[in-house]
Amino acid sequence: MLFNSLDFLLFFPAVTLLCFVIPARRRYLWLLAASYYFYMCWSPRYALLMLFSTAVTWLGGRAIASARHGAARKAALAAVLAANLGVLAVFKYLTFFLETLSRAAGLLGLGFAVPRLGLLLPVGISFYTFQALGYTIDVYRGDVEPEPDFLRYALFVSFFPQLVAGPIERSGSLLRQLRAPQPFDGARVRAGLVRMAWGLFLKMALADRLAFFVDAVFNDPAGKPGSAVALASVLFTFQIYCDFGGYSHIAIGAAQVLGVTLMENFRQPFLASSVRDFWRRWHISLSSWFRDYLYIPLGGSRGGKWRAVANNLLVFLVSGLWHGAAWHYVAWGGLHGLYLTAGRLTRDARSRALRALGVREDGTLRRVCGTAVTFALVALAFLFFRANSMSDAALLLRAIIADFRPEALAGEGLFAFGMDRPDWIAAAAGLAILVVCDLLAERGDVLAALERQPLPLRWSAYLLLLFAVVIFGVYGPAYDAAAFIYFEF
Repeated sequence: MLFNSLDFLLFFPAVTLLCFVIPARRRYLWLLAASYYFYMCWSPRYALLMLFSTAVTWLGGRAIASARHGAARKAALAAVLAANLGVLAVFKYLTFFLETLSRAAGLLGLGFAVPRLGLLLPVGISFYTFQALGYTIDVYRGDVEPEPDFLRYALFVSFFPQLVAGPIERSGSLLRQLRAPQPFDGARVRAGLVRMAWGLFLKMALADRLAFFVDAVFNDPAGKPGSAVALASVLFTFQIYCDFGGYSHIAIGAAQVLGVTLMENFRQPFLASSVRDFWRRWHISLSSWFRDYLYIPLGGSRGGKWRAVANNLLVFLVSGLWHGAAWHYVAWGGLHGLYLTAGRLTRDARSRALRALGVREDGTLRRVCGTAVTFALVALAFLFFRANSMSDAALLLRAIIADFRPEALAGEGLFAFGMDRPDWIAAAAGLAILVVCDLLAERGDVLAALERQPLPLRWSAYLLLLFAVVIFGVYGPAYDAAAFIYFEF
């Protein structure tokens, strides 16, 4: 069930209405039933995998808490990690590993046929697996007490607003809220609905429109001029921000309506002045998960500069693989790891160069230039992310380097890649609105500021946003396939 579907338009109000009619102490049971129904709309049988992960991590948490010796605690944690990561490896990575092995065997002159496994990637498996594993690790570290109620814990793993694409919640926050349900609050519900509408605007009016041009270039890269490839990479950078950011806004808004506060997942990432700053703003729940549960346990930066570099590269390679079972995702993650490594190793030299030029490190010129360079680096990396394979990525990069012809997009040439004049006008207007809102958000909470405005102005803004979704959203038969990008992961 997609957030941008008629099914969800009927599902969510019904769930919300009954949520606040049911006694508060039983509310989590209704939300649990609704969450499993939401997930089973994709595949009922794969709900069993989520139930398996839930049961293993809940039992593992209790075993860890009750163990009397450190060895027993470590054994229980290892068993939980092995079981959950094993399931993830089989359903998400087994075919990829076998295909890689087959190609390697072919290079050595050996024959190895990949068996047809017929496995489908269960939607959201990477997200709920990491959320459940985070709970188990938190219990092991003593950061949270084990949840005694299995059904409440099952809701923590399956809570439908953030189930299939995050944010990846921490047990200390979400479980605590599920134990203390909030009463109905009209102002909170209104704020949540407005946030959902903003997310739908980003997804339907911007991301799905930009996809016309992006798909036309990336799905058929042969013969495309380098200027079109470069523009498609830039537009995909905005597309994935609007698509995934739009999902996060809808998820956070839907949870807010139900009385639950989810963590922010994006904070104006394209205003970042460095790649390091970008990762403080982009997919915050995942980057902080890798920091807390992988980078720091590996030693972080405690072992010196080169240990930190190695840990950083490893984390970003794993992050790339987490995003998808393909080498072009690994390349995307590795490229970001190299960006951060280069930034770390050249930090002192860059500071000296700026001082020699008389440029303040915290000045406007430095921030503007840093933001422009960071965006260019991020867009280049996203070329690998969006490419359908490493060979396609190589073809696209070759076009940018060897066949960059700006005249190919001049005049009617701009309309040869899936978007006509009205599409470009709508996209340009939507992107302008997005940039203005992000600039305002750097100064404070835009929605909170809007709430302080006079009633006529406030409701005019709400209605304009709703009309923008209805009028400029992408609809039609082709829209049936417009799932959120991160559903693939």
